[in-house]
Amino acid sequence: MGSALTTIGLPVALGIIMLGLGLSLTLADFARVLKQPKAVIIALLCQLLVLPAICFGLVLAFQLPPVLAVGMMMLAASPGGTTANLYSHLFRGDIALNISLTAVNSVIAVITLPLITNFAIAYFRPFDDQLGLQWSKALEVFAIVLLPVALGMLIRRFWPKFAAGMDKPVRIASVVILIIVIGGAVASNWSLLVDNFARLALITVLFCLISLTIGFLIPRWLRVGKRQAIATSFEIGIHNATLAIVIAQSVLGSVELSLPAAVYGVLMFFIAFGFGFLIRDRAAAEPAVPAATASEGS
Repeated sequence: MGSALTTIGLPVALGIIMLGLGLSLTLADFARVLKQPKAVIIALLCQLLVLPAICFGLVLAFQLPPVLAVGMMMLAASPGGTTANLYSHLFRGDIALNISLTAVNSVIAVITLPLITNFAIAYFRPFDDQLGLQWSKALEVFAIVLLPVALGMLIRRFWPKFAAGMDKPVRIASVVILIIVIGGAVASNWSLLVDNFARLALITVLFCLISLTIGFLIPRWLRVGKRQAIATSFEIGIHNATLAIVIAQSVLGSVELSLPAAVYGVLMFFIAFGFGFLIRDRAAAEPAVPAATASEGS
């Protein structure tokens, strides 16, 4: 297992990030899903079914060692990160849809992340003495993912002024703490990361590009609006690498298991930024849809 900086600092950093997410959420964000079910259902099907299947195919094609294969599958099972909201804002996506998807994904991930991780562990068998995320460890995933979000939502519900005032400081604090912790984790495991970077760079880049592309093209093919498709692209394409790293190191006790998420977490920012310009220009160049269809996707 990693140093105290990672085993204690990473969960704390993720907890602050998820608390910040909760401070920005209300029950209306969940209710909004009912008002635009088509985009939400398409995005969730891509996130929960299509991407793990594609990632599984990539892992087999690249013949990754068992530990790295499970790490990739864990990354695929991780929900969209709050960074997706920022990219959606930068490239004119539907921010409200991003917030709703992030909220719903965070809840569903409590079930799907242990399921997909256990499947990968059972298939690839990276640990001789470990069966996977058993019930007690699945509860840890619940505590890591949902409790800080629920706390943030309660604070916003009962102390809205305090929540509004704390929103920006919490975001800044989460970024600063995350940079310090990840920097420390990289420094303490530098040789391990360097040894595996070349092996993981191509598969993580491909997975990120495929995720972003699926998140944009499938909704557009199914007549979802442009701004919503941009939102789903980033929500599906930008996985919560921090969550995958925390589960790998703090819950399963394996630094190697976290390497795919670590490499992805570095490369994803640049790939998503370039992809954002591509789909924004593509969306701008597309002809206007008929009024009936436009109202459906807006």
